Amino acid sequence: MDKNTATSIFESLSSGVRLDIYRLLVKAGPFGLVAGEIATALELPPTNLSFHLKAMTHAALLSVTQEGRFQRYRANLPLMQDLIVYLTEECCSGHCFSEAPEPGCCGTETDSDQIP
Repeated sequence: MDKNTATSIFESLSSGVRLDIYRLLVKAGPFGLVAGEIATALELPPTNLSFHLKAMTHAALLSVTQEGRFQRYRANLPLMQDLIVYLTEECCSGHCFSEAPEPGCCGTETDSDQIP
């Protein structure tokens, strides 16, 4: 992932409505939801929802498939995982900021790193 892609994702999620949509679709899992189900769950008018779904699809946060006269939306989880890796790939630069860091974080040893 590059900085421009990460910035595009953050810009798309900077709206509270879009963040709610993304979280709802993450919760729905791989089956996703059709636009009407999203509108009902979040109590959004269809025109408002359509605007947000289009922006999120353009940012690749969502995938959409046509099912008859409905469109089914799914969260792009691999993209979000790539974003997390991008954000944490240089975690702490070897400096711990926590009193109890997770094993393997910030240069701490994991069980597999220890010599028996």
